[in-house]
Amino acid sequence: MSSFETILVERPEPAIARIVMNRPDARNAQNLQMTYDLNAAFDEAVQDDAVKVIILAGNGPHFSSGHDLRPGGKNAAGVDFPPVGNWGGFAEPNAHGRFAREQEIYLQITRRWRNLAKPTIAEVHGKCIAGGLMLVWACDLIVASDDAQFCDPVVTMGVCGVEWFVHPWELGPRKAKEFLFTADSWSAEVAHQLGMVNQVVPRAELSARVLDLARRIASKPSFALKLTKEAVNRSVDVMGQPAAIDQAFALHQLCHAHNLQEFGMVIDPSGLHPSVRKPPAAAE
Repeated sequence: MSSFETILVERPEPAIARIVMNRPDARNAQNLQMTYDLNAAFDEAVQDDAVKVIILAGNGPHFSSGHDLRPGGKNAAGVDFPPVGNWGGFAEPNAHGRFAREQEIYLQITRRWRNLAKPTIAEVHGKCIAGGLMLVWACDLIVASDDAQFCDPVVTMGVCGVEWFVHPWELGPRKAKEFLFTADSWSAEVAHQLGMVNQVVPRAELSARVLDLARRIASKPSFALKLTKEAVNRSVDVMGQPAAIDQAFALHQLCHAHNLQEFGMVIDPSGLHPSVRKPPAAAE
């Protein structure tokens, strides 16, 4: 198994790969390095014929605080990391380059993870915010600890939700609107009632219960698991989910364009956490 800068890869059993986000001090905020580390680890697990099930977990007090909005050393999509998508145009100015970047690192790479051939389980504890939702929604199953909290506060930043816009599919249309409009959090139990989460378990039992679920899945024939996942995913595709996600992504970009004209930056700065909010002079 390869070693990575921002994640750990474990093999609790020969048929089970466990990928652990490992930026606990940043509450597992997903920077570009983590994005491509995750992608490489997922690829390795898919290409390893011994692996039947992939678990995604987070180290530290929270599963994920979302996308890391702070500037980093490696932050140029298509330059610092080889692209996995087919859009190109990362160096183009204005909306062209922004659209290309977000197509690559948010939309297409999440779609790629959603379509991994093998069953994936999100093991969620603590807070799962914004981009963290994209990670768990790309997984086939979600098991949450009883202290887990979910939230997409992106409307507060002047944008219509995160880029992998499956809120109506995961929560139902009315609850999706409520949680987006208010930016309120919802509990693991509410997520379970809405059908977004498969199981809610005590925090102390989370990893063991997820491993037991993975073990039961891994006892099934590998090809049957792959084709069953394909059958369910394609059924959802026929219902129109890919087109719905694509049109929401276009509206997301329109929000960015409006904010750029209104505030001089692609999001409304009043909705940013103070730790990443630019001074007024820098935002103009």
